[in-house]
Amino acid sequence: MTERRPGLGLAVLCAATMTAFAANSLLNRLALVEGETGPAAFAALRLAAGAAILCALVLCGPNGMTRVRSGLRVGHAAALAAYMVGFSFAYVTLDAGLGALILFGTVQITMFAGGVVAGDTISARRWLGAGLAMAGLAGLLWPAGSAAPPFAGAALMTAAGIGWGIFSLKGRGGRDPLGTMAGSFLLALPAGLLALTAVGGDGLGIRGALLAVVSGAVTSGLGYALWYRVLPQIASSTAAVLQLSVPVIAMAGGAALLGEAVGLRAAVAAVVVLAGIALAVTAPSAPARRG
Repeated sequence: MTERRPGLGLAVLCAATMTAFAANSLLNRLALVEGETGPAAFAALRLAAGAAILCALVLCGPNGMTRVRSGLRVGHAAALAAYMVGFSFAYVTLDAGLGALILFGTVQITMFAGGVVAGDTISARRWLGAGLAMAGLAGLLWPAGSAAPPFAGAALMTAAGIGWGIFSLKGRGGRDPLGTMAGSFLLALPAGLLALTAVGGDGLGIRGALLAVVSGAVTSGLGYALWYRVLPQIASSTAAVLQLSVPVIAMAGGAALLGEAVGLRAAVAAVVVLAGIALAVTAPSAPARRG
């Protein structure tokens, strides 16, 4: 079957979705940079706003309550909570674009590893691409004086990437991804509140609260809902390649809106990581194993 070439409308939807994903990094960093809003408060409010909008979307449809209840899965929620909390705390020290690069590089490596564990047949080109992406991340994170990203921030964003990768793997092929997303946000909310309690409350300014609500309800909740509308209309390899644009958008936004400098090391690492992931996700699928 020949893949249908995306039309203008679909291309606009894809661009809007990738921009929403990148905006999460910018909104989180923007909320923290002035110091009025803490990472735990941002994560908790983001989860609450996301849960509210996603549950509203599901409940407006048929069998809404049943779909939300079926989406209450502990494993999914734990992975989502790890992503949300790690993501917010990482941006205390990381620039928006650098954080997005570490996040999406880790997500793709995690999903690649998940495929290997699941017994997927991996082509040589895909192995090469994954190895190149790992090398790029290693080069970025390797200690080298002031050029290296802060260790704590990099470690937290790596944990966030692993969480999002696991969440994506668990939800892959689900019959009701929107219901699963709504239930997962709802069940992950207590973890966000627990993190807020653990730090004793880290502040929540009016501007930070508004940014968290926008991040949770619009660029996360509606962004994920829009992504699930787009996904059935494009090939899986195309979907993976599209996500490679997110760190680039975040870096450009961070430079334009937050005055963040893009160093040579980060720029080179971005090229290597994105090239490796592109090589891996565009490799032809290997024939399925015969049992």
